[in-house]
Amino acid sequence: MVDHCETISKLVLPVFRSLVAKELLKTHHLTQVDTAKLLRTSQAAISQYTTSKRAIKGIEQCTTLLPKIQVLSCETANRLAKNQVSWDEVTMSFCKVCSALFVKENQTGDNYTI
Repeated sequence: MVDHCETISKLVLPVFRSLVAKELLKTHHLTQVDTAKLLRTSQAAISQYTTSKRAIKGIEQCTTLLPKIQVLSCETANRLAKNQVSWDEVTMSFCKVCSALFVKENQTGDNYTI
């Protein structure tokens, strides 16, 4: 379990944040400043996510998880944009996200939402 938590915090979480930020900017037409406020980070961090200066290592090392991360990040961005959830709630739920990403092969985990 600890190995999964370390992987999530070092590799997957930055990728997830990057994808959420890109979705908020692209699909929901938020500014970098507004996106930064939603994600409780700086505008500079959002800029680095959009230019792939952050989270690039994670993407390279998480190729098998990337489809699930993309689905979860899109759903999360939609809920954030509609004010249905706060980033603090997303952060608190990330253990559940981890569980959804590391499900056994005979389970899909597709029904998980933040």
